[in-house]
Amino acid sequence: MTTRAEFMARIRAELGKTRGLPPATPARRPARPRVEAEAIRAELAERWPEALERFRHELEKVGGVFYRVATLAEVVPVVAGIARERAARRLVSWHAAELGGDLGPALTAQGLEPVAMPPGEVASAAERQRLRELVAAAELGLTGVDLAIAETGTLVLSSGAGRPRSTSLLPPYHIALFDRTALVESLAQAGVFLELWHADGAPGPRGAVISFITGPSRTADIELTLTRGVHGPKEVHAIFVEAPIRG
Repeated sequence: MTTRAEFMARIRAELGKTRGLPPATPARRPARPRVEAEAIRAELAERWPEALERFRHELEKVGGVFYRVATLAEVVPVVAGIARERAARRLVSWHAAELGGDLGPALTAQGLEPVAMPPGEVASAAERQRLRELVAAAELGLTGVDLAIAETGTLVLSSGAGRPRSTSLLPPYHIALFDRTALVESLAQAGVFLELWHADGAPGPRGAVISFITGPSRTADIELTLTRGVHGPKEVHAIFVEAPIRG
């Protein structure tokens, strides 16, 4: 039997093998987030193709799948192909206003069973329960993206009316749509937009939860056996749409 002293000694010995933590300092908080966000957008108007290519590279490194289509209409056959390859039919999505368009009829024509989230807050407890059950039973979750961070291949999604966080967390296959307006190059730039979203301190349309999604969910047990999909989607598919889809 290992004693407490022996156990702690082993931990200290293993920690001693590391090089220690890298130096870190708090990020500068932007004094004028709207001005800085506009400057970032102006810079990316010229170099967004490089940012997109880096995003694709980093997303694929963490196990995500990248697609590029010309218009929102071309998203439908991609989603249908993903569903077909996985024998999936049930799909839940953000409300059409949050996606940039209503893909429901076209997805239905492809043999899927799409259900869109309602546009506003759901007052009825029974209706909230019904929607939770639909999301929990769905195989595919279709969402938009608020930010796509090229530096890490990360998707940033804020919750809110018509865009519950469960849509990206519960279905095993998460499909996210974004255009160039969502692209940022770094976590530092993403921080500027987070400040902008909450700059005036007033409640707005965004919910209380902001999710940073970097590839599929991964969990390792005590023997370091890696498993996908235990605490979130086991697959993440990001579809870049060349034509603007965001208002």
